[in-house]
Amino acid sequence: PSKNIVDNAVNSKDHTTLVAAVQAAGLVETLKTSGPFTVFAPTNAAFDKLPAGTVETLVKPENKVMLTGILTYHVVAGKMGSKEIAEAIKNGNGKAVLTTVQGGKLNAWMKGNNLYISDENGNQSMVTIKDVFQSNGVIHVVDTVVLPKS
Repeated sequence: PSKNIVDNAVNSKDHTTLVAAVQAAGLVETLKTSGPFTVFAPTNAAFDKLPAGTVETLVKPENKVMLTGILTYHVVAGKMGSKEIAEAIKNGNGKAVLTTVQGGKLNAWMKGNNLYISDENGNQSMVTIKDVFQSNGVIHVVDTVVLPKS
């Protein structure tokens, strides 16, 4: 909890693809600021679910704008732990709509004891590890990359 989102992600063996993408998009300094941020952090396995060659294409300099859009679509301004997200879901009659830093919307809901998010294209991602609190926000680890509306 004493380190920021980037410093902690760098130390996670499950998030090397995310860290490389954040570096390629030039978002390191932003995610080191005081924020706070809520980050839905896809694992390496989540990135591996994308079509072959997608990550390699996205990290090319000419695709920086698209990559930045995808990454900031996984970030919500403010610090929303699972308790706050659950409260928003309850207040929304079973669904919470979260506005991302990218400007798009994520839907959040519970299925049993599991928290899910979905993108505007209908892709679903399950939170596999919740409430990894950082000095500048919170990380929720997700099993699928969500994509902004194209």
